[in-house]
Amino acid sequence: MIDKELDQQIEEVADLIVASDRIISFTGAGVSTESGIPDFRGPGGIWTKYDPDDFTIQKFLSDKAVRKKHWELLTNSDLKMTGAEPNPAHYAIAELEKMGKLYGVITQNVDGLHQKAGVSENIVFQLHGDMSHAKCLRCGTRYPMEEMAERVNQGIEEPTCDHCGGILKPDAVFFGEQLPLDVLMESERRSRTCDLCIVLGSSLVVFPAAKIPIYAMRSGAKLIIINVGPTELDEVAHIRIQGKAGEVTPRIIARVKEKMGRK
Repeated sequence: MIDKELDQQIEEVADLIVASDRIISFTGAGVSTESGIPDFRGPGGIWTKYDPDDFTIQKFLSDKAVRKKHWELLTNSDLKMTGAEPNPAHYAIAELEKMGKLYGVITQNVDGLHQKAGVSENIVFQLHGDMSHAKCLRCGTRYPMEEMAERVNQGIEEPTCDHCGGILKPDAVFFGEQLPLDVLMESERRSRTCDLCIVLGSSLVVFPAAKIPIYAMRSGAKLIIINVGPTELDEVAHIRIQGKAGEVTPRIIARVKEKMGRK
């Protein structure tokens, strides 16, 4: 019975995708955890091992010991993103772009795996920044996090900018920082002008990011939610699928291809 219900839901989602031209995908931590990246807020997540108060922008800028702790965290097994690879959910979203249907990926994730899966950089909007790179706070030069990990492993406790000697900071949004305004505004614009919003791996509890599906729905877009566990918008979603994004989305894309006569 459950399999039949899921099959029917996949069929319905596939029909909506075929009928849509401007799809946005809103992705959360559940998509990243399927690539082996730990959650921050869940059981056994990062905030059960580290004090979130040490991850404010104020402490990062003012305390060298805190900066050292950040670099240790980013290069050890607790939050090491450098070796993470896209999973089937990332590749399924990339397939939507190949079909000419993807209007944007709006993500709470900071790992850069959507781009690594092949989604064009200019339609990925990372609301909380990009932990795959570090950025100099003085001159703006960006460095791949792999390079930072190599420096730390070589004994450099606090990497600094090669060009100006400035402080390097993971290019993600810390507590106390505003979300990048240009990214937020473009995300809102696309959410208000899309015709289908697919939420993957988010419980929709972190604001203002979680407003994105609400904007889409209020503007007339259909809302699909695929997530393990409840979300804040379950009762108003047009289709709600209980399951892992990496298991469900490839099945949906396969069905879309069949309907569109694609291989």
